[in-house]
Parts: sequence; structure tokens; C-alpha cells
Amino acid sequence: METKQENNVRVAIVEDEVPAARLLKKMLLSLRPEWEVTHIGGSNEEAVAWFKANKREPDILFLDIELSDGISFEFLEEVRPQGMIVFTTAYDEYALRAFSVDSIDYLLKPIEMDRLRMSLEKFEKRTAAYFRQLNEKSNWKEFPQKIANPEKLYRNRFLMQRGKQMEVLLVEDVAYFFSENKITYAQTFKQGSMVVDYSLDRLGDELDPAVFFRATRQILLCSRAVGKIEDYFQGKISVSLTPEFKEPVLVSKEKAESFKQWLTY
Repeated sequence: METKQENNVRVAIVEDEVPAARLLKKMLLSLRPEWEVTHIGGSNEEAVAWFKANKREPDILFLDIELSDGISFEFLEEVRPQGMIVFTTAYDEYALRAFSVDSIDYLLKPIEMDRLRMSLEKFEKRTAAYFRQLNEKSNWKEFPQKIANPEKLYRNRFLMQRGKQMEVLLVEDVAYFFSENKITYAQTFKQGSMVVDYSLDRLGDELDPAVFFRATRQILLCSRAVGKIEDYFQGKISVSLTPEFKEPVLVSKEKAESFKQWLTY
């Protein structure tokens, strides 16, 4: 029988080893007995079916990487859950790819109680500021509606591969993202460019639109990188960037007005 508390944190576990799922659920409830914890299956197929059948998604998802019918990134590509993700696995070979989908943690099996506690604290820390602001500033009558439709959290960092090492790239250090030969690059203000495992379309969805603008099909730029803009032929706008881009950046006539408005935010 699943543990259920209305209007509380919902947790889902995707794990193909039933004893491991039961142990994780027991550990979670020992740390947060008021939470609702559900084991939703051990395959991509079962996880997809559960998400399609349930309108309210879990707030946090503990996701095994190697499932009975493949790796769980297949499930993520199809469903794209909105809750926070903690990956669980017996292997560390997927660490870089796991962090590329903005998971909050990566737990190696067998999972230790202290590491699990740290993961829960990360989840609570990332959500605390939002709920605190909601309690302090919102009219109490609007509270249920805002809980159901929280403000979107935008990506603020990436985990990057540098040879055999990994490092964190902060979004605030990026001047612009650009695409070349179907590869996406992040051009930083001080560290040159590096490959990013995301399309410009996906970056456009995950980055704050008040900071980044899709100027052309090839480039997504940060407002801090914009130097001067000039009127160009047929209503287009020519944009100078710092660091300089290797090709002229020309904003189309259709986007020109929205681009100017964006720069005045």
C-alpha cells in the first residue's frame, strides 16, 4: 500500500530491482515520513505510461539509469518531467549526461543514508525560496492556484567535459550560444568557446528569456554581450557582440521590434 499525504511532497521511484525500490522507499520515509512515496515501475514503458495517466507529476523523481528495457534517458526524452530528478545507479559512467539534464544529484548504489539526506536537503533548498516568497507576498486566496502553477525555474549552470575532467559552467559567464555543423557551442566572456550537449531550441526553453534572445537561427545571445545595434538593409538590425562573433549578426525585420524591446528590460 502506497503512503499518501494530500497537498504534500510527492516522490516517484523508477527502479527495475524491486528490493532496491523497497529499500529506497523505506529510507525516504524514515527521513521524511510525511511525504508521499510511490514506486511507479522499472522500465521506460511503465514510467511513460504512469506519467501519461497521472495529471499531477511528482515533485522529485528518483530515477535508475539502467532500466529493464534500456537507459532512462529514453523516458526523459519522451516525457520531460517537470519535477526535480535524482539519478540512482551502480555505475558512474553516466554522470556527465545525467547532469546535462539538470538533475539535482547523482547517487551511486548502494545508496547511503547520509547521501540521500543531502539530496533531500538540496531539493528543499531549491524550493524553499519560492515557497517562502509565496507565503510572504501572496494573497492567501491565491495560494492554491500558485502552488498548482509555480513560476518556472531557469537553468543557471552546465556540467562541461574538459578532456578527462569536468567543470561547472555558469550561465552568467556565457556571452552567447551558437550552432555550427549541427553542434552547439557556448561562447564565454573570458574562457573561449566549448561544446554544449543541447540544441539552441532546447536552450531557448531552459534559459531566462529576459537575459537570452534568439537573434537568428544560428545564435542565442545574452544581453550583456550586445555592444551596439544599427539599422540595416530592408528593416533588419545589425548587432555587434563582445566577444565578437565570426559572422555578421543580422536580426530579421520580423524580430527587430521585439529585439529592441528585449534590450530595454
